[in-house]
Amino acid sequence: MEARAEVDHLVVAARSLDEGVQWCEHTLGVAPGPGGAHPLMGTHNRLLAIGSETFPRSYLEIIAIDPAVRPTRAAGQHRWFDLDDGTLQGTLSQHGPQLIHFVARVANAHAAVHALAEVPMAIDRGEVIEASRETAAGRLEWQISVRADGQRLLYGLLPTLIQWGAVHPCDAMAPSPVTLEALDASHPRPQAVQAALQVIGLAVPRVERGGPNLVATLQTPKGRLRLESKWT
Repeated sequence: MEARAEVDHLVVAARSLDEGVQWCEHTLGVAPGPGGAHPLMGTHNRLLAIGSETFPRSYLEIIAIDPAVRPTRAAGQHRWFDLDDGTLQGTLSQHGPQLIHFVARVANAHAAVHALAEVPMAIDRGEVIEASRETAAGRLEWQISVRADGQRLLYGLLPTLIQWGAVHPCDAMAPSPVTLEALDASHPRPQAVQAALQVIGLAVPRVERGGPNLVATLQTPKGRLRLESKWT
């Protein structure tokens, strides 16, 4: 692909949205801003701007299953980001909210998904679905890759792909004292992950050999800290 992908947002999963908000206040030293609901997936979120010179127009998403909403997605299809996975939910219950994934912004989601399918590993990034919701800055419309089984793939190191319409979530977000400084990763097969990232035109994260992990370095009111996916 000729177009370059960019890091759009980090995904922090929580057992409940209240727990996610408390985690954000305690860990990052700031309350997240408003978010929205996703009836298709039965999830809801809160958002926090973390843009920097290196990662412009990026944000942190705290997401959780909404127990009061039944997903409208077809029967047998799972929620995004592995949120239906029992192991992940057990980890969130035991250890609290944590970084689990990231989403990359692309100019053409369909083309990016097709490009991944053509690599030697023949990666199935999933169907590109359309979604929307209203915000103070206007109607948010996006296309996003979601597998029927909801898997993140490559231990969460292969980003979900998103293509935004005319409005981006950061357009409506208040400034934040939290900024994303670096995004790094490790994987038992770093060359495979790096090759996949190269196909979609994403320059980060740098992937080293090691146990699967995604590491975001943030500057916060509580100082510099690292969020890790701690895949087990």
